[in-house]
Amino acid sequence: MAVTLCQVMGFVLGVLGVAGIVAATAMDMWSTEDLYDNPVTSVYSYAGLWRSCVRQSSGFTECRPYFTILGLPALFQGVRALMIVAIVLGVVGVLIAIFALKCLRMGNMEDRVKATMTLTSGAMFIIAGICAIAGVSIFANLIVTNFALTSYTSLGGFGGSFGSTGFVGSPLTPRYTFGSALFVGWVAGGLLVVSGVLLCLACRGMMPEKRYEGTSYKAASGIYRSEGKSKTYNESYRAQSMDGRHSTQRFDYV
Repeated sequence: MAVTLCQVMGFVLGVLGVAGIVAATAMDMWSTEDLYDNPVTSVYSYAGLWRSCVRQSSGFTECRPYFTILGLPALFQGVRALMIVAIVLGVVGVLIAIFALKCLRMGNMEDRVKATMTLTSGAMFIIAGICAIAGVSIFANLIVTNFALTSYTSLGGFGGSFGSTGFVGSPLTPRYTFGSALFVGWVAGGLLVVSGVLLCLACRGMMPEKRYEGTSYKAASGIYRSEGKSKTYNESYRAQSMDGRHSTQRFDYV
């Protein structure tokens, strides 16, 4: 019962973690404009992995995707790759974990096979969680590094923070801080790591015990007694010598 509960909890947390990573990757608020000590409040800009957006005080929002790939920094593209890898590993791990559930019976699948599948899905969840946490942390480091170098652009977003220098410290220079997508990514990555650990623990309880099925030895209870003469020899089978006399040697012919 404890093994089944551990496996089901790991599976549920894994599904929630994968859903959180997908949501964090698709969200646009990876970096948001810091409104502290900013006189310009009619325009609010934020950006994600795929596009940058500007929202006006009237409620109108304009988003523009990044039309370039080579023009983006290498770390920014690395964050994209880590999140995509985390999503792929998480989805594959969920599919494997579904078939590995102990409460589901599929044909004549043995417990050893289900235990191996559970261990595989748990390892994939752990790797996916580490990739997600690493990607979000790298992006957070980019925000911290470029906090003082962010410049104002007419399109807003994260585009001007990487390539421009601008007038740092001027009243019109917006600064960007952590967005809600970063916290969603951290929580989702943590859930995936915890779910992977639970599945690995459940795998140990699902492995069948190895038993030696050998033939037991039973000692004989009878007592053997030697007799004086066990076999009757035929006197005609005695070997003859060269002079025709019988020899004292006896031979058994079987």
